[in-house]
Amino acid sequence: MAVRTNLDMDVLRTFVMGFELGSFARAADRLGRSQSAVSTQLRKLEDQIGTPLVQKSGRGLALTTAGESLLSYAKRLLELNDEAVETIRGADLEGWVRLGLPQDFADTFLPAVLGRFARAHPKVRVEVQVDGSARLIEKTLKGDLDVALAWGNSNGTPYAEWVANLSIAWVGLPESGNIRGLGADPLPLVAFEPPCSFRAAGIAALDEASIPWRLVFTSPSLSGLWAATEAGLGITVRTTIAMPRTLAVLDPLATGLPVLPPIPLSLHRTEPEARPVVRRLTEIVLETVLEEINSV
Repeated sequence: MAVRTNLDMDVLRTFVMGFELGSFARAADRLGRSQSAVSTQLRKLEDQIGTPLVQKSGRGLALTTAGESLLSYAKRLLELNDEAVETIRGADLEGWVRLGLPQDFADTFLPAVLGRFARAHPKVRVEVQVDGSARLIEKTLKGDLDVALAWGNSNGTPYAEWVANLSIAWVGLPESGNIRGLGADPLPLVAFEPPCSFRAAGIAALDEASIPWRLVFTSPSLSGLWAATEAGLGITVRTTIAMPRTLAVLDPLATGLPVLPPIPLSLHRTEPEARPVVRRLTEIVLETVLEEINSV
């Protein structure tokens, strides 16, 4: 009877993280390990599979055909592993969680995470509300939400905590060019309806740099904002999370646009001590969000 090979889940996680972050050096830093330890793990995985998984590509590494196949399997194995652990650990979780999210996260990677949570905890009912940050904070203060992620700092609101600072950028078509080419015409802006931290930061930076501007398109939805920017109506201010591939970050040095400050992301709770089911969902959401932020 042939001896079966049992793949090491820890090694698979390092393998997947390396390519998700674009570098095994970044994976080593995230995992708190040395690059030599990560390289040893990669060699161990190749020995187990019996074929090279990566190959040199310029200054970096690329997946071989076998590596591409293993990466797909590894993601599925890790997802199943994590779901199994969550299910066993939280078998007794039940109740109702009301979660608020900005569109940046709700339109991208978090629905899959929430689906996995629902499968692992079938006794838990999750209600998600997607809205602007100001309204999410207001709903949390009123008790209409248990917990919410929101753009902006956590000052002045109880039971709130800072999560991370994210870089924000001017975003437009790659051929947007230099603002000096506008002559006396104001800079066309695409923005969310107020209140919006991104809109406020962009306008404040333009005013401080004495650059005239005009709003050409406002929208309550992120998809509308991206569509208007892709259509060339103007430029906008966002993070690069979920930025369409047709758009580009506009370099202030090359375009003459002012440098933008980072924007904080904060977590707001209704109560000082969250119920176990709220705490568990919050942990999963924060872990996923921070992974996504660090991979940008």
